[in-house]
Amino acid sequence: MPVPWLRLLDVALGVTDLARSRKIRQAAEQSEQIEQQQPQAIEPSRGGGGSAGLEARLAGVVVAALKEAFERDTRRLELERVQLDVERERAERALRLELRRQAADREIGRLRLLAGAAAATWLGTLFFSGRLIGGAVGPRVAIGGGWLLLLLAFATAFMAQSQVAEALARDDSRLDAGALGGLALWFIVAGLTLVGLAVLLS
Repeated sequence: MPVPWLRLLDVALGVTDLARSRKIRQAAEQSEQIEQQQPQAIEPSRGGGGSAGLEARLAGVVVAALKEAFERDTRRLELERVQLDVERERAERALRLELRRQAADREIGRLRLLAGAAAATWLGTLFFSGRLIGGAVGPRVAIGGGWLLLLLAFATAFMAQSQVAEALARDDSRLDAGALGGLALWFIVAGLTLVGLAVLLS
C-alpha cells in the first residue's frame, strides 16, 4: 500500500498553521494586557498617542496574520502543483503501459496466426500422404522434411509467443518476437516447398 505523502504533508502544514495562529493570538492578548496595565491618563497636549500605539500594534498583528495566510496559501498551491504533476506522470505511465499491452497483443495474435497456419498446413498434407509414402524414396524424404519444417514452425511460433509475454512482464522495450517470429514464417514456406516438391516427384 503506497504511503500518502501529500496528505501527511498537508496535515503537518495544518498543525504548524494552528500553532502559529495560537502564537499570534497570544501575542495580541499580551499586547492588549500591556496596554491595559499602563496608566490610562492621557495628557491633553498629546491627544490620542496611546490609541495610535495600539493601532500600530494591531496593524502589526494584522500584517503578520496576512503574511501567515499568504505563506499558507503559497504552500498549499505548491502542494497542489506537485500533486497534479504526480497525477499527470501516473496517467502518462498508464498510457504507455496500455500502448505496450496493445502492441504485445498484436504481436501474439500474429504469432498465433503463424502457428495456426503451420498446424493447418501439416494437417492438410496428411490427406495425400498415403499416396506419397507408398512411392519412391525421394517423395518420402521430401514429405518427411516438409512435415518436420512445419512442426518446427509450429513450435517456433509458440516459443516466440512466450518470449513476447516475458518481455511484456519484464517491462522490456522490445516486444517483437525477434528471430523466432521470422524463423516460424520461413519454416512454413520451406515446409510447403518440400511438400510441393514431394507431390511433383510422386
